[in-house]
Amino acid sequence: MTNSPLTPGIVPGRLPAATYASNFADHTPALDMHEARVAADRCYFCHDAPCITACPTAIDIPLFIRQIATGTADAAATTIWSQNILGGMCARVCPTETLCEEACVREAAEGKPVEIGSLQRFATDQAMAKGKHPFTRAAPTGKRVAVVGAGPAGLACAHRLAVHGHDVVVLERRPKAGGLNEYGIASYKATNDFAAREVDWLLQIGGIEMQTGVELGRDVTLDQLQAEYDAVFLGIGLAGVNALRAAGEDLAGVRDAVDFIAELRQSADVSTLAIGRDVVVIGGGMTAVDAAVQSRLLGAENVTIVYRRGPDKMSASGHEQDHAVQTGVRIIHNAAPLRVIGKDHAEAVEFAYTEDGPGGLKLSAETFTLKADQVFKAIGQTLSGAPASLVATGGKLAGPTGKVWMGGDCATGGEDLTVTAVAEGRDAAESIHAAFMGV
Repeated sequence: MTNSPLTPGIVPGRLPAATYASNFADHTPALDMHEARVAADRCYFCHDAPCITACPTAIDIPLFIRQIATGTADAAATTIWSQNILGGMCARVCPTETLCEEACVREAAEGKPVEIGSLQRFATDQAMAKGKHPFTRAAPTGKRVAVVGAGPAGLACAHRLAVHGHDVVVLERRPKAGGLNEYGIASYKATNDFAAREVDWLLQIGGIEMQTGVELGRDVTLDQLQAEYDAVFLGIGLAGVNALRAAGEDLAGVRDAVDFIAELRQSADVSTLAIGRDVVVIGGGMTAVDAAVQSRLLGAENVTIVYRRGPDKMSASGHEQDHAVQTGVRIIHNAAPLRVIGKDHAEAVEFAYTEDGPGGLKLSAETFTLKADQVFKAIGQTLSGAPASLVATGGKLAGPTGKVWMGGDCATGGEDLTVTAVAEGRDAAESIHAAFMGV
C-alpha cells in the first residue's frame, strides 16, 4: 500500500534542500590517481591470492591492482570486465568487507585490507569515462537467445552471449533495465544514474535488443520463447514480497520496503518523498538497512530496525549494520511483530521477544510497543511469475533443463548479491555457448 498524502505524520520536505543534497551524495568518494597508486602499492600481489577465491566472479585481483600500480588502469579495467562485466556497480555495492577484502593478507596481518573495492571502482570509472567498449563481437553464429530479466544476471548473460556472436533479445518487465542495480539499492551507493549509464555502456557490444515492459506469463509464455529461440535464460529475480502475517499490515502507512527503495531510486527530487517521524523497519537484510538508513536521510526522527533473531543471523553485513547505527538507526534483535496498531493508519507496532533455540524460533510472553507512523516490511522476497514446472523445493528455479537456463536470485543457490548474479549469468552464457558449439 502506498501512503496517502493525508496520512498523518507522513510528509515530504522535512529537511533543507542542502541537507538532501548532502545526504544523498556519493557516500564513498572515488579515489583520484595519486590515491589509487598509493592504495595499489599496499598489495602484496600474492601468487596464490585468497582474494581471488573469495570473489564470486574470480577476478584476478592482484593482476588488476598491479596494472593500476604500473599506470595501466585501462588494462586493469579490462581484467576486471573479462570476469565481471558489471564491475563498476559491483565496486560500489559489493560487500567487499566480507568477501575479497576480508580474505586479503593485509587484513590478516594488519587489520587493514587493500582497498580492493575502491581500486576496482577507480579502474572501471576512468575506463568507462573514455566511452570505448573494450570487447568486440565474434562472427555471427545465427543462434538467437531470449534473456528474461534485465537484472545483473540477465545483463551478464546477454553480454557474454553477444561476445560469442549470438543474437540476444532481453525481455524486461519494468520500464528500465538494471534490475536490482536500478531499482533495489540505496541511492547514495550509486549516484548520477550510474546503473543506467553502465547498462548503456554494456549494450555497446552490439547484438543485444532490449525490450522493456514485457513480462513472462503476462505478455509471453516460456513455451513461446522455447519455440522461437535456440535457448532461453531466466534471470527474473524475486518479484514477490513475503507477507508480514500480522494484524494491521493493510493499514495506511505500511508498505513494502522494496517499493519504497524503488520509488526513491527513481525520484528526480527526493525532497518530494513523504516520510514519517517514527519509522519501523521489520527485517534483517540489506533491504531493511537501506530502507532504514534512507528514512533517516529523508528526515525521519526515529528509525528502528527490528529483527526476529540475533545480530549474527542478520544477512546484512556487520559493516552495513554499523553504518545504519552511525546514521542514527536503532537495531532491536530477537523480536517479532504481533500486530500493527491503528484505526485508519499505522500508529504503533506491537512486538514479542523471541527465543531462537534448537527447536526453532519461539515467541515469549514478554512484549513491547514501538510508536510508528510508517512501517516498512523487509522480510524477504519470493519467486513470482515463473512456470510451476521449473520451481524446485524451496521455491526457486532449478536447472538448466532442455533449452532453458537460469541464474541470479530466482535460481536455486542464488544469493541476494549483484556479484553472485553476475557470475551465474556469465557462467550460464558459457554453458549455452558450449551447447551451441557442441563442446
